[in-house]
Amino acid sequence: MNQNPADFYVRAAQNEMIDTGTLQITALSEQNVPITNATIDISYTGDPDSVLEEVQTGQSGSTEILELNAPPLEYSLQPSEIMPYAEYTIRVTAPGYEPIVISGIEVLSTQLALQSVKMRPLEAGEPLDTITIPDHTLYGSYPPKIAEAEIKPVNVSGEIVLDQVVVPEFVVVHNGTPRDTSAGNYYVRYKDYIKNVASSEIYATWPYETLIANILAIQSFTMNRIYTEWYRNKGYNFTITSSTAFDQKWIYGRNIFESIDNAVEDVFLNYLSRPNVRQPILTQYCDGRRVTCPQWLSQWGSASLGEQGYDSLSIIRNYYGDSMYINSAEEVSGVPESYPGFPLSIGSVGSDVIKIQEQLNAISNNYPLIPKLTPDGIFGERTQEAVRTFQSVFGLTQDGIVGPRTWYRIQDIYVAVTRIAENIP
Repeated sequence: MNQNPADFYVRAAQNEMIDTGTLQITALSEQNVPITNATIDISYTGDPDSVLEEVQTGQSGSTEILELNAPPLEYSLQPSEIMPYAEYTIRVTAPGYEPIVISGIEVLSTQLALQSVKMRPLEAGEPLDTITIPDHTLYGSYPPKIAEAEIKPVNVSGEIVLDQVVVPEFVVVHNGTPRDTSAGNYYVRYKDYIKNVASSEIYATWPYETLIANILAIQSFTMNRIYTEWYRNKGYNFTITSSTAFDQKWIYGRNIFESIDNAVEDVFLNYLSRPNVRQPILTQYCDGRRVTCPQWLSQWGSASLGEQGYDSLSIIRNYYGDSMYINSAEEVSGVPESYPGFPLSIGSVGSDVIKIQEQLNAISNNYPLIPKLTPDGIFGERTQEAVRTFQSVFGLTQDGIVGPRTWYRIQDIYVAVTRIAENIP
């Protein structure tokens, strides 16, 4: 009996999946309004016609957390030729919206994968929208980074350089090599860009300090491109590319991971510096297995150091030298208010509480699970309840306290839901 090679591949892959990971899918309109009662069919990417599960989104636009098969955890902790993640395909439909298919969603053992789906209004004759997520950089084949100087000259006549380091609201990503004129440009919120790159470049299963070290390198590289206006000085109309040969891997439409999401929220203000150098350092890196890069960070090497108990700065200095230190941006662009420097909780009073109450009220217009508040500047039990509900909807620790992570997530969501009328991607 002849055996279909595709069927053989699917069965072989499924036999490897003896662990489990989790996946949560969130459906949003182009205006960031959660889509309730969207129907989602889930299948293995290698066998998209066999539906494993059908689920629906709730009031916040999200599904319940789904448990799915994944390869053994150890496959993502050591270099291997075996794919360390399972690939799933989803088909999302909702009344009044174009159906969309996303294939190649990565699910790692023990990790929560987060897949956001932006849906377009239904228009007659529009083809089925399909997004295909390519291989992770540590598993697939991508060109290595072309070496550059880590510090850029800034005294060239006519060169545009920012006067201070600012966390931008958006990064304009050119989805190809710099000279590929057929590649599109995408406006991506800064933190979303960092989370996407980190989820594409490293494995979410690695130790927290390893995640932080790699995220700091990714952020510093990005901030250098922004601070020096690297591509705009060359006549291009974008900030950075998605090419691993020139920059870092960004993948349109891909899922991220909760552990990476949390790590980025902890350090998104930071970048790497050297003494007497104003610009963020262009911190280049490589996988350290197929490509070696002396004096650059080795991704697999950093995983090993994290397992040995190194903290993030020690990992950074192991590769870039002892003069490297962690710096913080002077300003965060695109948020109404920066964190006041202290948490807000029961008993807090003042203008900062009023701002949070007003912003939660605006957010609750799109997310009705969050109760409406009277903006009186008093952090009482009802404000605590609203904060806890917000934290639940957006995957934060539900302690009812507005610390830096909750503060900036409120700012991000407030900006997203109040810009419906603006022509910003």
